[in-house]
Amino acid sequence: MKLSIIALTAILGSASAFVGPNKLRTSPVVRMSETAEILDVADVAPVETVEVTPTLPEMSQSMPFMSRPSALTGALAGDAGFDPLGFAKTEADLMNYREAEVKHARLAMLAAAGWPISEVFDKKIASVFGMTPLLDANDRVPSVLNGGLGKVSPIYWVAIVGAAAAIDVFGTMKSKSNDNDYFPGNFGFDPLGVYPKEIEGQKRMQTAEIKNGRLAMIAVFGFAIQEFISKAGVVDETPFFFYPLMQTLKMYTNSGYIQ
Repeated sequence: MKLSIIALTAILGSASAFVGPNKLRTSPVVRMSETAEILDVADVAPVETVEVTPTLPEMSQSMPFMSRPSALTGALAGDAGFDPLGFAKTEADLMNYREAEVKHARLAMLAAAGWPISEVFDKKIASVFGMTPLLDANDRVPSVLNGGLGKVSPIYWVAIVGAAAAIDVFGTMKSKSNDNDYFPGNFGFDPLGVYPKEIEGQKRMQTAEIKNGRLAMIAVFGFAIQEFISKAGVVDETPFFFYPLMQTLKMYTNSGYIQ
């Protein structure tokens, strides 16, 4: 009898080892309900995102030893914080100066291309139409320093000044139209549709335009000073930029550079 009781107790004890307590069986149900409640709360109360405003540098990017001008925040294309004389004191001043810079940059790019082209083709075109060339005896274009502006037809001056005035008036009207998409120099002129649609591409093209325009302004100033000092056209000074190689070598040979 004692042996049977002991055997029965052992069997019950070993069986209970394979059965988990009630607490373990009910806990997964509790966890799932809690998870469901958390998901419901997340759906009802979405997490708010906080926009972080980037901190502007204290020093100028172009001149690291000087403080960054307060009006130059880097929002405009090509803005490297260069204003050592402090001309742009307010945002309105900055916009006016950028309008002027873009206009002069575009005009300088046309001049930087037209100056040497006129020295190459002026005499050829004049001979075809039976006209007097505008270049002087040293193949220099008419300019304030070179002289010769009096040889230019008054009709040309009237047409150029009229076109420039019309473009300037149109630009002024655009700048004061309160258009949210307007920025300095944005006349909406894109006949070939090359202006990018994405913001990154637009900023890249604006930066390229202003950088090339600044370089062109320096180039035109250099053309004028070079021709005034050397008394020779820029094309004759650097013919390898504007003439075929064989013609350039022939010019150097005739001028004594090549013996």
